[in-house]
Amino acid sequence: MTEPGPASVGRARSARYAGLAGAVLLAVAGWLGGALPDIPPNGPWRAASGPWALGCWLVGTALLVGAWWSLRRGAPSTRWAYLTAGLWLVPLLAAPPLGSRDVYSYACQGWAYAAGHDPYGVGVAAAGCPWVDSVAPIWRDTPAPYGPFFVLLAALATTLGGGLVGTIVLLRLVALAGVLLAALCLPGLARAAGVPTARAAWLALACPLVGVHLVAGAHNDAVMLGLLLLGLLVLVRLPGKPKPLLAAGVLLGLAVTVKATAVVVLPFAALAAVHGRYTPRALLRDGGWLAGGVLAALAATSALSGLGLGWVAGLARSGDTEQWTSPPTAVGVVVDYLGELAGREPAAVPVTRAVALVLLAVLLVALWWRAWTALRALTNVRQRVRRLAAARPLITLYAAGVALAATVVLAPVLHPWYATWPLLVLAVSATRTTWFVLPCAVAGFLALPDGTSLARSTKAPGAIAMTGLVVVLVGWALRRARAARRAS
Repeated sequence: MTEPGPASVGRARSARYAGLAGAVLLAVAGWLGGALPDIPPNGPWRAASGPWALGCWLVGTALLVGAWWSLRRGAPSTRWAYLTAGLWLVPLLAAPPLGSRDVYSYACQGWAYAAGHDPYGVGVAAAGCPWVDSVAPIWRDTPAPYGPFFVLLAALATTLGGGLVGTIVLLRLVALAGVLLAALCLPGLARAAGVPTARAAWLALACPLVGVHLVAGAHNDAVMLGLLLLGLLVLVRLPGKPKPLLAAGVLLGLAVTVKATAVVVLPFAALAAVHGRYTPRALLRDGGWLAGGVLAALAATSALSGLGLGWVAGLARSGDTEQWTSPPTAVGVVVDYLGELAGREPAAVPVTRAVALVLLAVLLVALWWRAWTALRALTNVRQRVRRLAAARPLITLYAAGVALAATVVLAPVLHPWYATWPLLVLAVSATRTTWFVLPCAVAGFLALPDGTSLARSTKAPGAIAMTGLVVVLVGWALRRARAARRAS
């Protein structure tokens, strides 16, 4: 693969400072009407829906997204991409939590655990968290859906923080550490897959969703992604060696015990673990070492926390909200609207969500099988051994990224920061980028500084538009499938 031509110096400089201006405006919007502890902010200057907060937020988002989009084909250099992304983070680090109130849930869950409560058994309100008024009302009575490793991190932040502000600062530093860990892994993964490192670094680190939601919003997705990329890097560098495979398994297992989404990557990580010819025996041997590390991490964190696997039950509550940003939810909402017009109450949302999960399972199996057959085909001829060494990271990483993208699209709920899951993996493995970069750009506009989702206030038109998009994409996919059958 050839690296795209670098952006002109003038255009790159304009993008850098336009993005910096956007980040400063977002920080100002955060202080005017962000996710501050009091709900809602009071006073003429501090209101989430006030003209100053909204104006700064929308203009800042437009500048940041536009600057990132303008260099989507590649920054002038990898170093330039890192420096610019870091520059944009500086004002966001000085802002209050942005785009979500989830960090207050983390703080209360950590407090509940540190106080001797089971965060998987009771909500933070019932546990008596002193900061419960800062938590979004919908999550005050729900158990924690996160794994024991993150609960331990949240409890540590609560203990060392001493109060709400200190806890939030430490949780943001934990999220920043996750992003920095991912940043360290990006060049190695991109080189292994043959993707330009400057483009990969720019797409992954300068994306507004990373700065605004993962860092300023302090989402635990940052920790999950950092551990995930490090585990994949170990696999790419040292496939087939027992000790590195165990280490990679532990890292991937820790990612799962932060957020269960990481489990989607494990089957593709097993493919990356194989060294040499792809045979069922080699897969069982090398994948077995990897699985051993994953299970060890799950067992160790469950035992250390004393919470067992109670967090699995909490995952069922993560779909309590109904927003059109999730395609299966949008389709269900439209079916319910049509049913109401016909005088019926079909309650279609649970059905469409269940169908989407079944479809996701089928797609994941199909993606894995396609990657497996492609890798096996490369090992059937001795002359292709060198080609296999170069193709394995590209095939496995790209398949894992597509699997994460499918998970985001077919999940019952889709929050803007979920788009970072496939983004960071596809940034180091995809040759065509618009199909996943464009949704990330759009997602940057879906939340207000205090965490209010624009999807809530546009439920009907949003659901209809998303359903129309689903119909168009399904029709396009069917036409392509028919054309492929005729061609074969």
